[in-house]
Amino acid sequence: MNSNPAHWHIGLVGYGEVGRILAEDLRAQGITVSAYDRQLDAADTAPALRSHALEHGVALADDHADLARDADFIVSAVTASQAVSVAEACAVGLKPGTFFLDFNSASPGAKQRAAVAIDAAGGRYVEGAVMTSVPPYRIHVPLLLGGPWAAELSPLINALGCRSKVASDRLGVASATKMCRSVMIKGLEAMVIESFTAARHHGVEDAVIASLQETFPGIDWERQAAYFFQRAIEHGRRRSEEMREVAETVREAGLSPWSAAGTAERQAWVADLADAGRFGERGSPGFARSADWRTEADRILTNAQADRIQASLNPTKD
Repeated sequence: MNSNPAHWHIGLVGYGEVGRILAEDLRAQGITVSAYDRQLDAADTAPALRSHALEHGVALADDHADLARDADFIVSAVTASQAVSVAEACAVGLKPGTFFLDFNSASPGAKQRAAVAIDAAGGRYVEGAVMTSVPPYRIHVPLLLGGPWAAELSPLINALGCRSKVASDRLGVASATKMCRSVMIKGLEAMVIESFTAARHHGVEDAVIASLQETFPGIDWERQAAYFFQRAIEHGRRRSEEMREVAETVREAGLSPWSAAGTAERQAWVADLADAGRFGERGSPGFARSADWRTEADRILTNAQADRIQASLNPTKD
């Protein structure tokens, strides 16, 4: 394997928002990049991904194993539920010595299972925990690394623009840090959506916000609420899957994940509304881009009212 990361062939598993951002930033440095995503096999999603790859000079692999065969370094950035299966699929074609960075928001237990597959194939598994939203930071997003190969990988990827630091040489520490943080961050999103939407229904949103502002004066609740609504509408599906992994992390600690499980359901519920077009057409310029959270809350309330009417017209029969 080439010791100079500028000469690496980097494989991206997952060509969604994160994968495309990484591809753009790596290709801008002249790095060879290939990618694979299951959405490349779907007629409705493949054209946009193929167009992006063509524009940025990213080679597209036929499957996970095909991607792994040429890669010196693989980044797995898929949905949390696929973290282990993707590692197992890549292991089939993995070259000995290849670094495998697991970017996914999975539980410590899932990361450890993924590591078994990669290490058994002669690869070098490193868990990664992305500690904030990727788009504002792009490749420079703060990243915690973990595992026995983390200290070796960190300076190499930092030379490419990453901002990584080693959390531990023990697998699970980095992901546990990320997961426990998400109990708060994703949970706060869900709580704000639930609280502010209910307050809007009852006509007390201004009083609620004024009270919160007094208790937490350092937070601009109007701006924060708009951001929380936007993120849940755009990425609720991915967030709900992450929160199910968070719930598993809490279970691994011997606790019942009441908060994490509820957050997963609220995020999934918002994602269902978004998929049904309740916030406009996904991908359109105005989708989830309202500067006022009230617009999105009113859409939620309109949908809830329609559901109540429908339920009253079609009562469940014993």
